[in-house]
Amino acid sequence: MTTPPATPHRHLDVRHGVALCVGMVVGAGIFKTAPMVAQALPEAWQLALAWVLGGVLSFVGALCFAELAAAFPDAGGDYHFLRRAFGDRVGFLFAWSRFAVIHTGSMALLGFVFGDYLATVVDLSPWLGTHASSVLAAGLIVGLTALQLLGVRVGLGTQLGLTVLVLGALLCLGGSAAVRLAAGRLAVDAAAAATQTDWGQAMVFVFLAYGGWSDAATLSAELRDAQRGVLRALLWGLALVMGFYLLANWAYVQVLGLAGLARSEAPASELMRVVFGNEAELAMVAGVSFAALSVMNAILIAGPRTTYAAARDVAQAWHLGRWDPVRGTPTAALLATSSVALLLVGLGDLTRGGFSTMVDYLSPVYWGFLLLSGVALMVLRRKEPQAERPFKVPLYPWLPLLFCACSAYVLWASLVYVKTGALVGLGVLALGAGVLSAFWRASSTR
Repeated sequence: MTTPPATPHRHLDVRHGVALCVGMVVGAGIFKTAPMVAQALPEAWQLALAWVLGGVLSFVGALCFAELAAAFPDAGGDYHFLRRAFGDRVGFLFAWSRFAVIHTGSMALLGFVFGDYLATVVDLSPWLGTHASSVLAAGLIVGLTALQLLGVRVGLGTQLGLTVLVLGALLCLGGSAAVRLAAGRLAVDAAAAATQTDWGQAMVFVFLAYGGWSDAATLSAELRDAQRGVLRALLWGLALVMGFYLLANWAYVQVLGLAGLARSEAPASELMRVVFGNEAELAMVAGVSFAALSVMNAILIAGPRTTYAAARDVAQAWHLGRWDPVRGTPTAALLATSSVALLLVGLGDLTRGGFSTMVDYLSPVYWGFLLLSGVALMVLRRKEPQAERPFKVPLYPWLPLLFCACSAYVLWASLVYVKTGALVGLGVLALGAGVLSAFWRASSTR
């Protein structure tokens, strides 16, 4: 008698889901994209409105994902929803996009951000030469992978700690602005940031900063609250994110002004330097580094679960489709994800600049599949009406349609705005489609 393969079990609290949601969202985004939003919007109220709209529409998307996760819980998250709604090929193509582009590319990019910072603080050039940043990035990926191999509770406990540190850094921004206002000092530059309004460009970067919340659905089979666990995790997580994003942008405008924010390369560290001096600037740079760590750690929790689910559905004999019951993780998928990220670090080291377009080509791929996930909700309502739905999206179908329209708009805007990067991302997606088509043809002839 064979032993059935191990599967995820419900042992996690909602706070773990909140930590993953916040950790996937609040990375370098708010510290990097705020100037791009300010460059597109000439008024402070427009800037605030953009971040509110991003949060509200993310809430709408969270309601859609909460219904899907409660009705169809699975470690694959949106991969599982897409596969049930549109079939194996769309589901596996999404899993490929996460494995080859979205998650691993984000890890490599953030690893370089972290490595570049440490390389300026600690001079390793006598030993590593021009490869210092790459070696540090690779070392960080290996270290975080080793941490995840200690078990899901250790990984999520680390995520909780990193999330607290990142939110603490954002609180410091708000507190610093309050200190400056209490002293009666105005922004260093009160001029307008832009001469005309470009909502398309602004919302691409706003939604880029909000992106990643949907990965909380990968814990839908592990949260103790099977009915509303994902809903509570998403809503609490996004409420925290939106509140801290509004606080950070208010602080930027109060200290730097709109034009100063638009010109800034690193608004968080510049704000701290203006208020408290160079030492505070270094402390905030460390906070930004913790934000990069937080996202990378969250990716190593969520990303391998999608890969595991896809491999499990193809053939459980594949190592990628096996769940480690001791660690509570898909160990082989975790190691595969880290390996691809390390390969991308090596590629970045060879090209020295090839990663500058990575953020660009992530956006169209990400929003294209998020749009499909919104459509999947409506398809599954018709395709599987008998499925038990402990939570249903209110105001159906208007809220799902609003989410789909929003996703389609950002997809269009990202294709218009990031032309070269979009082509690269779509090319990688097409490569995956070709590989998967060859796989299906080979399977059908057996």
